[in-house]
Amino acid sequence: MIKVIIHGFNGKMGKVLQNIISDDPTMEIVAGIDPIDRESEFCPVYKSFSDCPIKADVIIDFSHFSAIPALIEHAVNTKTPAVICTTGLTEDVLNLIRDSSKSVALFRSSNMSLGINVLKKALEVVVGPLESNFNIEIIEKHHNKKVDSPSGTALLLADAINDSCKVKKDYIYGRHSKNDECKITDLGIHAVRGGTIPGEHIVIFAGPDEIIELKHTALSRNIFANGAVEAAKFLSKQKTGLYDMSHLFD
Repeated sequence: MIKVIIHGFNGKMGKVLQNIISDDPTMEIVAGIDPIDRESEFCPVYKSFSDCPIKADVIIDFSHFSAIPALIEHAVNTKTPAVICTTGLTEDVLNLIRDSSKSVALFRSSNMSLGINVLKKALEVVVGPLESNFNIEIIEKHHNKKVDSPSGTALLLADAINDSCKVKKDYIYGRHSKNDECKITDLGIHAVRGGTIPGEHIVIFAGPDEIIELKHTALSRNIFANGAVEAAKFLSKQKTGLYDMSHLFD
């Protein structure tokens, strides 16, 4: 039985995780961490890691970017592997994750969906034959509560494209007030926010007289929770190091 602490327990994703893990006979929620310490039928809930005396095999994090340093500190001090699903992380926090992975197993992805990560791998194959003649644009859509823009997933896909290009792209975030020529070396990234859209990402390859679109639509938050659970099962067996979704495909 894999013992799990959920960081961001009372958030939207935390609640989805509670239901999915409670139906998994191989996993058990032993504690929740959340500033809002509501009682739970599943486990005790603590306001912070410093209040939590309970040991676990792995932490699954869907919290707020400001809470990640405390999570990393706890993971390192207790040698507890952690799956970090929170987005909008600063470069300082990303460096902290990289440095801390030398002491404890950490897993980070900008998107925990299996489909998005398959799309990422597909882009790595598609880009090569198209990059010299096709303009590339990314449009991402999310609900009106999402605070970071563009999404971490849009940047994940953009980086996958750029890493596969012989001539690197310049990221263009929207085009308001821009009078510049649309260059083949530009990669446009555009954000839409509204309603309750769980997440949609469209990669457009626009060439002479033809267009290719690759699209992923999230129909519910379950896909992210399912990916996080699979990552937690994987990570609970790993030694120190930094892992991502590509390791689940090996």
